[in-house]
Amino acid sequence: MKTKKDSENNHLTPKYKIWLETKDGEGILGDGKWLLLKAIEEHGSLMAATESLGISYRNTWNRLKKIEKQLGYTLIEKTRGGKDGGKTILTEKGINLVKSFDKFHASFDVLINDAFKTFLSDITKSI
Repeated sequence: MKTKKDSENNHLTPKYKIWLETKDGEGILGDGKWLLLKAIEEHGSLMAATESLGISYRNTWNRLKKIEKQLGYTLIEKTRGGKDGGKTILTEKGINLVKSFDKFHASFDVLINDAFKTFLSDITKSI
C-alpha cells in the first residue's frame, strides 16, 4: 500500500549526462554528440539531423571533424548534392561507436534508476 510519503516524491526524476574526455579533460563524445550521430543515421543527412535537433550546421560539422581527429578515425561520409541531393552516412566505425555508446548508456540507465529507487526509499523512511 502506498503511503503519503511514497507519493511526496513521485514528481522527482533523475537526470544525468555521460561524456568521454581525454586525460587532459577535452570532451570527445557525450549525450549530445551521440544523439547527433543517431540523428545522422536516422535522417541520412547532416543538415536534416541538425535541423531535427535545433543546432547549428556549421558548428556541428567542425565538432564532428574534431571528434574524428581525437578518435583517429572517420565517423561520417558525406556526398555533395546534385540532382538527388547530398547525403551524410555513418561509417562502419561510426555505426559501431553509436551502438557501443547505446549499450554503455543503457548500462548506466539501469544503475542510475536502481540507485534512484534506493534514494527515494531512503528519504521516505521515518526517522
